[in-house]
Parts: sequence; structure tokens; C-alpha cells
Amino acid sequence: MTRRKVKLAYIIDNSKRRATFIKRKKGLIKKIDEITTLCGVEGCAIIFSQNDPQPAIWPSPSGVHTVLSRFRSLPELEQSKKMQNQESFLMGRIRKGEEQLNKLRNESRKKELTQLMFQCLNAGQIIDDVNMNDVNGLYWLIEQNMKKIERHMEETKAATVVENRAENVIGSVQGMENNVGAMQTQHLSLDFMTNNNFGDTQHLSLDFMTNNNFGDVLPFENGNNVPNRLWP
Repeated sequence: MTRRKVKLAYIIDNSKRRATFIKRKKGLIKKIDEITTLCGVEGCAIIFSQNDPQPAIWPSPSGVHTVLSRFRSLPELEQSKKMQNQESFLMGRIRKGEEQLNKLRNESRKKELTQLMFQCLNAGQIIDDVNMNDVNGLYWLIEQNMKKIERHMEETKAATVVENRAENVIGSVQGMENNVGAMQTQHLSLDFMTNNNFGDTQHLSLDFMTNNNFGDVLPFENGNNVPNRLWP
């Protein structure tokens, strides 16, 4: 369950204000204790109340004196670097609120001009009740939209060029790989033929026939010799 946002304003009811003070004081001291433990920094708290004669001090009077002494030993510029009083805090909140208000006004004005632009487009001309301020606003809005369209077209064109270049590079690399593969295949074929001495095949055949005496007269199995005749 989300926490309900509390309106930051003075609580008029006395009992409710006292109860809120006790609750927030405990929470503040707890937060200071947590930040000093988790982050390893020095901190202290002095909380005054209209109903209590003695202020609430954390962690102890000596601890408060140690932190204040270290703070006072800093240069004056460093002391006031991130310091805020009630006036500066409220001025900062007002300035932030004005910035948010201007942002919302600009967004609302832009939506009004967009709606007016579509009405004029549907009518085919500028509507009669449009004043000069609205005409200037329409001119600005149309110019902004045209710039966005041109920028989008340029980005699309640049992306297409990059994509085409990438495809050409990939095609060139694949072609080079195919050529290198073909050259390696041809080289391997030549090496294989050279290493296996296919050129000496005829010489080997002649030696084989000579060593086995195919030119001599061979005897028949029955012991009859046929002179001057070769084995068929």
C-alpha cells in the first residue's frame, strides 16, 4: 500500500501537532543514526520544542560539540556552500514550481496549436476566428514538424547508405574468400599430382613389364613348348 502524500503546512490543531512532532522527531533521530552507521559520516541533531524546556540532543552533548567544532574549523565559504535557510528553501521551491508551470503551459499551448492545425487542414484554409498570435504559433509548429520530418528522412537515408555499404563489404569479403578457396584448391591439386609422380606412370609401367619378362616365351601347362611364340 502506497503512502499518502502529506501536505506540508502548519498543523493548527494542538493535539495533532504535538503527536506529529513526537512521531517526526523519533523518525528524524532514527534517520540520522542510520546515515551515520551506513555511510560512516559524523552527524548530530538538536531539536527544540515549545513544550519541552530542554532540547532533544543526539547522540550526546559531547558528540554534538565534536561535530560543531569540526564544522566551525572549516572555511566560511565551505560552511555556507550547501547551507539553506527558510527563505532560500522557499525560493528554490517557488522557482522549481514556476519551471514546472511554464513547462505545462508550453505543452498545453502546443496541443492547442496542433488541434488548430488539423482543423485548418480539414477546412482547407485558415479558420476565420484565428488571430495573429495563433497564426504565428501555427507557423512555428509547422516549421518544427518540417524539421522533424527532414531530420527523420536524413537519418533513414544515412541508415540505408550504411546498410548498403555493409552489404557490399560482406559481398566483397565473400568473393575474396571464394577466390582464395579456389586458388588453394588448385594449388593442392598440383601438389598432389607432383607428390604422387603421375608423370612417371609410363616409366613405371615399362619397368613393371620388363621385370616380369612379358617378352619371354612362356611354357604351356602340359609341358609342350611353342617355339618363337608368345603367350597370347
